Amino acid sequence: MKFAWIHEHRDDWEIQRLCRVLEVARSGYYAWRRRQENPGVMAERRRQLLDQIRTEQELGRWVYGSPRIHAGLVDRGIQVCVNTVAKLMKQAGIRAATHRRFCPMTTDSRHAYTPAPNVLDRRFVAPKPNQKWLCDITYVPTAEGVMYLASVLDVCSRRIVGWSMSTDLGAHLCMDALAMAVTGRRPETGLLHHSDRGVQYACDAYQELLATHGIVCSMSRVGNCYDNAMMESYHGTLKNELVHLQPGGRFETIEQARRMLFEHVEVFYNRQRRHSAIGYRSPEQFEASLN
Repeated sequence: MKFAWIHEHRDDWEIQRLCRVLEVARSGYYAWRRRQENPGVMAERRRQLLDQIRTEQELGRWVYGSPRIHAGLVDRGIQVCVNTVAKLMKQAGIRAATHRRFCPMTTDSRHAYTPAPNVLDRRFVAPKPNQKWLCDITYVPTAEGVMYLASVLDVCSRRIVGWSMSTDLGAHLCMDALAMAVTGRRPETGLLHHSDRGVQYACDAYQELLATHGIVCSMSRVGNCYDNAMMESYHGTLKNELVHLQPGGRFETIEQARRMLFEHVEVFYNRQRRHSAIGYRSPEQFEASLN
């Protein structure tokens, strides 16, 4: 280690010269020396950092890895590098509580409706909100039966701007989610709406709703999940961080599923959860930074 070598030869040459030759900061060397001379201080520092890490992990509902934990600590004015956070988390056995399970397909593209072209073409970027929305349906298991969640995600901020839940896969599920998004966001004409080719999105009623609001329709190619990868990623996050962590990997009741999904989307995901793609801020914080 460079600091140890400098310390060993400190009587032979000036500290400043040794640090310059080895390209390290003098302040770094002196900080290292203080740590060597005061192991009790370092132990207390580690204990305090672990307490702060546990606090951040609790705020993140035990689904954060070291990069998000580090971002939270920095926001609170705690100066520490991400590698130190990762090392302390590993030593203490602190890790993100995630679990992956297989989920049935919810897309039925075997219908007579004409699909829209893939206008989005995997361009998952937008300079401001309400320019590109992604839509999809996911399966939510409960002990009382299956429930479905339709979501509308804004590409710019990753915010969920519309959602709807139902025990059946009718077009009303997706139409309710879109209606919520349009009512809450009031997008300008020309907004790009991307989804898969499922009958819920391709049917006449849904297409008429898009046309009414001047929304341009785009659809993924057949059997190509990468064409809607950002939306797929969100539903995967929802499953790993909430649904699959329930006992047995499912909710006890439909009502419990509705309540917990609502709270996760509106309270945690949109307003608190740190997203790496937008500077480890929540969607709400990111949108506020654009104003």
